[in-house]
Amino acid sequence: MTDRFTTLHDDGVLELTVSLTTAGNSLDHEAVLAGRAALQSVMRGHLKARSVLLTGRGDNFCAGGNVKHFHDAPQRGEFLRGLAHDLHGLLSDLHTTALPTVAAAQGWAAGAGMSIVLHADFAVGGPSSKLRPAYPGIGLSPDGGMSWLLPRIVGLGRARTILLRDEVLDAQSALELSILSELVDDGQVKPRARAIAAELAAGPSGSYAAIRRLLFASSSNTLSEQLHAEAETIAAVAVTGEGIEGVNAFAEKRSPDFPSARG
Repeated sequence: MTDRFTTLHDDGVLELTVSLTTAGNSLDHEAVLAGRAALQSVMRGHLKARSVLLTGRGDNFCAGGNVKHFHDAPQRGEFLRGLAHDLHGLLSDLHTTALPTVAAAQGWAAGAGMSIVLHADFAVGGPSSKLRPAYPGIGLSPDGGMSWLLPRIVGLGRARTILLRDEVLDAQSALELSILSELVDDGQVKPRARAIAAELAAGPSGSYAAIRRLLFASSSNTLSEQLHAEAETIAAVAVTGEGIEGVNAFAEKRSPDFPSARG
C-alpha cells in the first residue's frame, strides 16, 4: 500500500509522512487524514503493519501548523478546533494500535511537530535538530497532547519552563531530556529511524504492545494495581505464539523467529 503520504513497506513498517517541503514543512492536513485512515485500516486488520515510522519531507520534520491558514480562516476558533480534532484523532489512533513508533526528527520539530515527536517511542535526531513548543510565540496554547506528554517525559517543572518560555531545545538538550533517543549525522537521521522501525517490526509485537500499555497505565495505577496488571499481562503474553517462540528459542539456544510465530 502506497499513496502520497502513507507507505506500508514489505517488512511491516508503516511510514506516515506528516509534512511536505511546501509551506515551510508545516503540518499537512491531508497527511493527517491519510495517516488516520491508514491506522484505522491497521486496527481493522486490513493492513498488516508491525511498526510505525513518522517522517517529514525535506530538511525538517514538521514546523507546526500552517499559521497562514489560521490567519485566513473566517471562523478562526472553529477552524483550529477542527484541525486539533483531526490531529488528535490521528494521535489517538496511533496510541490505540499499540504499534512501536519511531520518528525521524531531522531539522525543526516545532508546535504540532514537536507534539508528534513526543508520541514516538524512539526519536532519532541529528546535530541540526531543534524542538520548540512555538505556541506562546503566536499567542496560542498547546495541542497534540504536548501538555500531557511533555511533563511525563521531562517532569512538570521542566515542562513548565519549556512551554512558558517557549524554549528552543537543541539536539543535545533534547537528547539529555529523553525527548530524542539518539543522535546521528544529519544525513543518517531518516535511514537510522527506518532501520529501528524495521528492527521493531521484526520483533515481538505482543510484547511491545504489552510494555506500552503497562507504561501508560503506570502513571495512574497504584503499585498494587500495577503488580496485578504485570502478572496478568505476562501470563497472557506467555501463551501467545510469540511468547511461546521466545521462551522456546531461549531454551533451545537459538534466535527467536517472531514473524513466523505470529498468529
